[in-house]
This record gives sequence, C-alpha cells and structure tokens, in this order.
Amino acid sequence: MRQYLRLFNMNKADNKGIKRSSIVAVSVVVAVLILGGGWWWYNKTQQEIQNIRESFQLEKEIGEISQQWDEISIQYENFNFKVGNDSLMAMLETEKAKVQQLMDELRTVKTTNTKRIDELKKEIETLRKIMRNYVVQIDSLNLANEQLTKEKNQAVQRYQSVRNEAEKLSKELEKQTERVTLASRLDALGIAVLPLNARGKEAKQIKQMTQFAVSFRIAKNITAPVGEKMIYVRLKRPDDDVLVKSRANVFSFEGREINYSMKKAIEYDGEEQAVTLYWDVEEFLSPGVYRVDIFADGNLIGQKDFELSGK
Repeated sequence: MRQYLRLFNMNKADNKGIKRSSIVAVSVVVAVLILGGGWWWYNKTQQEIQNIRESFQLEKEIGEISQQWDEISIQYENFNFKVGNDSLMAMLETEKAKVQQLMDELRTVKTTNTKRIDELKKEIETLRKIMRNYVVQIDSLNLANEQLTKEKNQAVQRYQSVRNEAEKLSKELEKQTERVTLASRLDALGIAVLPLNARGKEAKQIKQMTQFAVSFRIAKNITAPVGEKMIYVRLKRPDDDVLVKSRANVFSFEGREINYSMKKAIEYDGEEQAVTLYWDVEEFLSPGVYRVDIFADGNLIGQKDFELSGK
C-alpha cells in the first residue's frame, strides 16, 4: 500500500512537472510571438514614420524648388518683354520646359524611389543653374542695351544741338549774306522822266511828244562789284501794259523773263554815275499816270510814277 502510494505520488509529481513544462513552453512561444509581432509592428511603424518624414521632406524640397522656380519664371516673363535676342530666348524657353517636366515628374514619383528622386533633384538643380546663367546673360544684355540706348540718346541730343547750332549759324550767314547783298545792290536816285518834242524841248501836250528822256543817278557804293552793268528800264502805261519795241526784248528777274522798254550798258566804278535813256514815241499814248521801273544786276533799283496830261 505504501509502495502504491509512493508510485502514485511520483506519477502525480511527474504529471505536475510535465504540466509545468508545457506551461513554460507555451509561455515562451507566446512571448516570442508577442515580441516578434511587437518588433514587426515597431519596424513597420518606424518605416511608415520614415516614409512620412521623407514625403514631408520631399514636399518641402519641392516647395522650395517651386518657389525658386516661380521667382525665375517671373524674372523670365519680365525678360520676355525686354530681350530681342531670339536665339537666347529660345534656349531659355527650352530649359524652362525641361525644368517644368522634371518638376511634374518629381511630384508624381513614389517616395520609395529615392534613387529617381535624387536624380530628378540633381537634374533640376543643374537646369536651374543653366537658367540662372541665361538670366545673367539676359541681364547683361539688357544693361548693355540700356547703356547703348543712353549713349544713342546722348548722341542724338548732341547731334540735335550741333544741328540747331548749324541752322542758327546758317540763318545768321543768310542774314549776313542778305546784308552784304543789300549793301552791294545799286540804287537809282533822282529819277526824272521828261517828255520831249521834235526839237528836244519839253513837250507840253501828249500830241507834241516824240521822246521820253529817263534820267537818274547810280549812287556811290564801294561794296558793289565794279565793271560793266546792264541797265534795264520799263515804261508802263496807266493800264500796266509795258511799252516795248519787240516782245522778244526780255531779261531775267526773280526767276522769270519779263519785257523791258530800254536798256543801256554802263561801266560802273563804284562812284556816283549819271545815266540817261531815250524812248522814241511811236505808239498812241493816252493821258494818265505812267510808271518807270529801273533794274540792274537782277534787282529793282528804283521806280517812279509820272503823269502825262492830254492838254
């Protein structure tokens, strides 16, 4: 009986040991599973956190690049209105399109593709540097153009100033020339028209007239050119018709050919000189106011009205 009880107790103890071992084993397995699951969950959480950080950093970098790109774009748009270099603007337009394409790809690429993200960021940075270089070139061209425009405006102002001065001098020269011309022009003084009869005496009536005697003095003028001078005289009726022997008798005055009644060549030496011309009356003369005009060197040098009476 005692031996049976001992065996029973031993079996009971063994069963307790087996149960205890089973419990320990299960506990260990459960612990391992819990620890493994916890580690997996921790790693997964950390990966997600890392992905969120990388995504946030990427969005931050994209935002910074976008801001810088917007600044360049604004500057670029301003240059569109200032730069006349078509080839440079075409290159800048090409680089702008490349950057925009890479920016679009950078926004859509998966955050896990860090290699492609790095490549895109490097390419964008390279293109941005290229564009900055173009912008610097454009800015330099604009400065050069502004300087050239300034110099051109200054040159135009100098030219205008010189031109105005030249016009002023030209006008002054014209005035001086006009003064010299006026000073050198001959003058007919003491003009007298005497109607003569057949005996060379003053005629009292028109019907007695056979000649006109036109006399005057060429005034002294030391500035006038000396030498032979042709004097032209025009006798005009009351109806302004010129007395002529031939309609072919003309001379040049103020750019046109006009008739003369008489002409005479004199030798002028700058001193006062008396001149007399005669007109033979061969036409009908009516009473009224007549006029005599005297010309020399293409100038009207004197004129006088005189009246013929019918009594």
